[in-house]
Amino acid sequence: MNLTERLLSFTLVGAEWVLWLLIILSVASVAVMVERAFALANRGPDMAVLTGAFADNLAAGKVAEAKALLGTPRAPEVRVAMAGLASYERGRIAVAEAMASAKSRERLDLERNLGVLGTLGNNAPFVGLFGTVLGIIKAFADLAKNSTGGAGVVMAGISESLVATAVGLLVAIPAVVAFNVFQGKVRRRLARIDAVAHLILSARGDEGAEASAAK
Repeated sequence: MNLTERLLSFTLVGAEWVLWLLIILSVASVAVMVERAFALANRGPDMAVLTGAFADNLAAGKVAEAKALLGTPRAPEVRVAMAGLASYERGRIAVAEAMASAKSRERLDLERNLGVLGTLGNNAPFVGLFGTVLGIIKAFADLAKNSTGGAGVVMAGISESLVATAVGLLVAIPAVVAFNVFQGKVRRRLARIDAVAHLILSARGDEGAEASAAK
């Protein structure tokens, strides 16, 4: 048996296994959507409070009071702020580095599993198209074995194989929409983290100015 015959025997299996694969991918996609929806649901601290009493406490050197205003570290903004405030007495550079490290960790957590949605959105239609091609090949092979069936045999097989393309699109479209929505939420959350970080650094003051004042 040559290579062409081996490949043909594989394609004659049909598109049913591709449909099962797409169903598994759709379940994985929905699971990621639900997990990310809960993970990104936390709205975080009120920025009006942070730019008000929080900033005033930092400007007055009341770090403990500022920490109390942040509350429990459930939101990424709070965790980054807490990392910076933990190094507040060590100087501006230490604060900046601590918050940069915390932000990197939070970014990884915020973007977790989004690559799965992006991959499914880009490739699920091709998986469905692959199933359609397999179905068409099988339909023509069936026609060759049963030529008396006429065009009806081919059309029935092609109509069934097109289901794979439809299912592939059905998996891809929600994945793309969810990916874009979650990416937007991640960008807004990172912007809020940057706002909090700059607020803390602004309250900490300039390292060079502190050194000059000490002299």
